[in-house]
Amino acid sequence: MAVGVFDSGLGGLTVLDAAAQRLPDVPFVYLGDNAHAPYGVRTADDIFNLTCAAVERLWAEGCDLVILACNTASAAALKRMQETWVPKDKRVLGVFVPLIEALTERQWGDNSPPREVAVKHVALFATPATVASRAFQRELAFRAIGVDVEAQPCGGVVDAIEQGDEILAEALVRSHVEALKRRMPQPEAAILGCTHYPLMAAAFQEALGPGVKVYSQANLVAESLADYLTRRPEFLGPGQQSKFLTTGDAKSVSSKATQFLRRQITFEKA
Repeated sequence: MAVGVFDSGLGGLTVLDAAAQRLPDVPFVYLGDNAHAPYGVRTADDIFNLTCAAVERLWAEGCDLVILACNTASAAALKRMQETWVPKDKRVLGVFVPLIEALTERQWGDNSPPREVAVKHVALFATPATVASRAFQRELAFRAIGVDVEAQPCGGVVDAIEQGDEILAEALVRSHVEALKRRMPQPEAAILGCTHYPLMAAAFQEALGPGVKVYSQANLVAESLADYLTRRPEFLGPGQQSKFLTTGDAKSVSSKATQFLRRQITFEKA
């Protein structure tokens, strides 16, 4: 009954934590492709191939359902995977859907015409690859009208987090927020469009100011996953054991994950 959670590195641990709290009886297998992180500067084909390899590894662990807790993979690879690669007895889901549902206040299956929503000025902070894909803007446009999205590619933030350098990560967050606010001085809401970024949520909120609502994906994805498994319990795979896997150096990754999540996490070599 295991569920897989994949990310290019440590960021997806924010999603895993929220999902495990929401579904305490479900074992989760986490796989971080730390050896190839960050994904945000890679080509679409490269991201597709790396993500497919990781998902196959999680299927081998008995996870018939895999969450791509990586916005870059969700933006650059998921649609192609679902259309050309994923077999009928497996499921691969991304992290965009719950966030856009929250922002537009409508369910994903609601195919009525786009309508006005309360939030008009949205700041999007994401990796260069996610920004280049325009996936957020495209999905928002299907559901909402009159929403101005200003996207800021946040180069270096994921690298700093992966290296365990919180001081550098915070400095980069402030710099990227300042750059965005020069183009959109008064955003009403901000999307943290990378699952690494909730680890820096306090820095984003401080730089943006108390008047900006910051949307983080972890809790939204966890709630959406719980709903999905209620409707489709057949995709709870045969795996029984929770574990943390990495393509990188297990000792180093364990140390950095423990540092950022403030609890002991032990990775095994994938």
